[in-house]
Amino acid sequence: MNIHTKAVHAGDRKRQPGTPIPVTTPIHTAASFFYDSMESIDKVFAQEMPGYAYSRYDNPTNAALEELVSSLESAHGTLATASGMSALQIAITAALIDRRKHVLAANALYGATVKLLQQVFEPFGTTNTFVDICDLDAVAKAIEAEKPGVILMESISNPLLRIGQIDKIAELARAAGACLIVDNTFATPALIRPLELGAHISLSSATKYLSGHGDVIGGLVCCDEEHFEPVRALSRIYGPILGPFECYLTMRGIKTFPLRFERQNRNAIAVAHHLSSHSKVENVYFPGLPSHPDQSTTARLLPPDNFGAMVSFEIAGADKRAVFQFFDKLKMIVPATSLGDVHTMALYPAIASHRDIPPKQRARLGIRDNLVRVSVGIEGIEDILADLDQAL
Repeated sequence: MNIHTKAVHAGDRKRQPGTPIPVTTPIHTAASFFYDSMESIDKVFAQEMPGYAYSRYDNPTNAALEELVSSLESAHGTLATASGMSALQIAITAALIDRRKHVLAANALYGATVKLLQQVFEPFGTTNTFVDICDLDAVAKAIEAEKPGVILMESISNPLLRIGQIDKIAELARAAGACLIVDNTFATPALIRPLELGAHISLSSATKYLSGHGDVIGGLVCCDEEHFEPVRALSRIYGPILGPFECYLTMRGIKTFPLRFERQNRNAIAVAHHLSSHSKVENVYFPGLPSHPDQSTTARLLPPDNFGAMVSFEIAGADKRAVFQFFDKLKMIVPATSLGDVHTMALYPAIASHRDIPPKQRARLGIRDNLVRVSVGIEGIEDILADLDQAL
């Protein structure tokens, strides 16, 4: 089915014998469930028959969202979690259970992801190596040298929007017995479905494009068959579950997600081209521009004329104070620390998404102090451009 059709129908309208069928999935707030016999509840707990016993293990509303997202991501199964970071933690933990405790990570990652690797996993004995994920030869050499249990990358990197060759990295990972985990938050399943390209786990922040309205904090772990049960088993112990109300809101948002993302993509193309010729702008980072360093990968992995809705740019000659002045002048664009909402949002990586990365390391990664990241919304493009122009 087309992604628009899946977004509208998958997961909803479950049939229960003798009861009316709700048009949309209800919010099941019950913490626990019981059956007509103890034998039945025993079998449900033992996973010998389908059903629900305790909402830390499973819940009908959660299950509906997970079925929907599995359909979008071509996953064997999905776990809905309390945040994108909890999704990442449980995915890495599950993948490392029976593998060497070493993570080979892209050197361009969300700042909190780096912090998770260094301040949470390292104290428990996991080691980390960082590599330019867009340099396939460097990735191959690092895999040979480090023999990682996990390879971690973003489908479109935050904030410079680099795109690694997921399919070829997946081949290297499988040959080495490593688990490839891809954070697909920026690309979404509308652009890239990492599991179809050979990744083992695709995760994303449900907070962003999928729910899409700035009113949900959540995460999603989409797994192949090999990794689904380890992820699920850890979830039953950890309990980082997404609440049923947040699951309902995320499902509601997903119904219009493909439509929103199409509009955001068109607006982002216009923003990128407009800023590329702006006298106050030094550099623009956007996969759809001829200047993008990963053009061949973009053409191969992304649908034609679809590049996502993120645009990053550098304000010419600006220091931190000048960047602050730009943000303070914005009238419609929201200077908030997130992305993927219906409204256009701007973020300053140096003090937000990559605040915890030391300045010298940020500079080595190309994240300069005059860099601004924009999550383009669905507003009229003329209004977005006018607000950027007057603030610049």
